[in-house]
Amino acid sequence: MAYSKVVISGINTSELTVLKEEEKIALLKEIKKTGSKAARDKLINGNLRLVLSVIQKFTGRGEDVDDLFQIGVVGLIKAINNFDLTKEVRFSTYCVPMISGELRRYLRDFGQIKVSRSLRDLAYKAIQAKERLSLQNQREPDIDEIANEIGAKRADVVIALESISDPVSLYEPVYSDSGDTLYIMDQIGDSTDADSWLNELSIREAIKDLGERERNILYLRFLKGKTQVEVANEIGISQAQVSRLEKGAISKIKGEE
Repeated sequence: MAYSKVVISGINTSELTVLKEEEKIALLKEIKKTGSKAARDKLINGNLRLVLSVIQKFTGRGEDVDDLFQIGVVGLIKAINNFDLTKEVRFSTYCVPMISGELRRYLRDFGQIKVSRSLRDLAYKAIQAKERLSLQNQREPDIDEIANEIGAKRADVVIALESISDPVSLYEPVYSDSGDTLYIMDQIGDSTDADSWLNELSIREAIKDLGERERNILYLRFLKGKTQVEVANEIGISQAQVSRLEKGAISKIKGEE
């Protein structure tokens, strides 16, 4: 791929400059000392060819080159933020694994999740703004600050960042007590799925054979759509006990006990 003759993310790659190592170090020192945005922009622009050279290894997988380039730039920014001037390491040597690592994480985590181009672009801008503001203010910025930095609405920034966040399994454990593991799905209540659960388990008949506490727990969970936490608070026992009794009752209904 002839990067020197194409436009990627609105950048004419034939016009990119390449900084010498001493120039990079001088800019890094200025950034660390004064937080100069001009020096930071110059350092980023002076290393975009390096980003292009790294992303060549990740093309051919069906991913948009513009997307890979923007992710590579995020890796470059992280390298700028974390580079230790006291170490005897060339900046480009430090950058390559940082950029590659960012690209690998993107391909691993988001490669199969299709998000609209506009949302991805906004998310990348928000991530870069977060990196800049963190370095500038020596603290993590809030959503309002990020939105102001990139001139976007707060709600749009939240949606964009959520669209590329890691998915979480409903079976992700959140608590364990004496072998009774509670999962995210145990903390989710939804009254709309009660009928399907009751029909599947034939609970309307089988519940008659359960103890009073078990009947009450299943009633609150699957007829009222309450979470295990809410049930525990209502009947005065721990969430772990609710989980254990609920699973035991369901097993009895299924004929597993």
